[in-house]
Amino acid sequence: MKRRAFLAALAAYPVANAAAAGKIAALEFWRFEGRYTYEAGTANRQFQTNPLHIYDALRPKEYKEQGRPAGESKTSALYLKLRTDAGLEGLYGPIDEEAAVVVHRQLRPFLLGKEALAGEALWDQLYRSNRHSRSSHFMMAISAVDNALWDLRGRYFKAPVYSLLGGPSRPAVQVYGSCLGFSVEPEFLKKKCVELKQKGFMHQKWFMPFGPGDGAVGMEKNVAIVRNLREAMGYDVDIMFDAFMGWDINYAVQWAKQVEQYRPRWIEEAFTPDKLESFAALRRATSVPVATGEHFYGRWETKRYLDAQAITVVQADPEWCGGVSELVKICHIASAYDAHVIPHGHGVHAAMHVVASQSPMTCPLVEYLIPKMTTYHHFEKWNPTPVNGKITLPETPGFGIIIDNAKVEKRTQVTW
Repeated sequence: MKRRAFLAALAAYPVANAAAAGKIAALEFWRFEGRYTYEAGTANRQFQTNPLHIYDALRPKEYKEQGRPAGESKTSALYLKLRTDAGLEGLYGPIDEEAAVVVHRQLRPFLLGKEALAGEALWDQLYRSNRHSRSSHFMMAISAVDNALWDLRGRYFKAPVYSLLGGPSRPAVQVYGSCLGFSVEPEFLKKKCVELKQKGFMHQKWFMPFGPGDGAVGMEKNVAIVRNLREAMGYDVDIMFDAFMGWDINYAVQWAKQVEQYRPRWIEEAFTPDKLESFAALRRATSVPVATGEHFYGRWETKRYLDAQAITVVQADPEWCGGVSELVKICHIASAYDAHVIPHGHGVHAAMHVVASQSPMTCPLVEYLIPKMTTYHHFEKWNPTPVNGKITLPETPGFGIIIDNAKVEKRTQVTW
């Protein structure tokens, strides 16, 4: 083929693909209902500190693990399905219902009839379409659409999303085990952390249950959690801690100074994301790395934090921050600051594929919420589960989400 003919054919190729994929013809939400059984064991209802716990009437009593007998539980999940007029589909979920309402009422009318493969243009248009799009439920809605479009794209090109993003950078992704729900009572904590280490969780995150409202006694118990973990596991396991916006700068600095000797990998979300100055002050005051970002809505907020030298770990969530498309941009920005991007683990699919496509220098880990994830993907044939601390990447197109009809007792198309 002559050079001119080759270039003409190459230029026409994306247009032909876009036409073949078709235009968006439907955005549907499906609720799947079913049940699962569980074995006798711990109840795993340990709470974490919370901004409201500064109020005596809203602060729960200290948690005592009671255990639970074997039983059965009902469960349900909401998934977004995109369809084109050419018969192509994209699927993503579970989706938070508050985001789904925005998709159905506000984004769906705009998206109908648009080119399904025009993901970058569609993201920009959705972002520009509403004055509230920069954050919260609107950005969560954009995330749901963006992730479903990436799945559609993967199915069309018959490739996993991580391949479309330029990966994989490794055959399996390393996870860190998020221990939300596990009791931090000393005997339970020591037993559980060693058990998890033996299963290959060499990175573990534990959750601080006490805050300023609990006074000096609560502070000592928060410090003791760190000390007990180190004594039980040694120094070959990374330990991280999450305060879920429940502290203030004075409390955080006091805690950090007392636990520096135990070398935590980070302290996460000590304050609400509005308090950039508090994050920067904490980072200056301690050698404990500072992390936040699960409530970042886009690359702009991330850049402000990095410019202020407020954090070294960005925890943007692709199901909240703008989807796969936006998380990749956040990774590029973070790499210029030598900051890590370790996505918050509201779900696993999108985060895992982005991490697998990026340099391990920028994206070394994926969060895996251990109690939650045992049932979160219940209705899917493939449940992303770590073995010896790693999840092997799927080779199926898109995100590899396939609904297991044998587990679905009832399905309902949902509208609002």
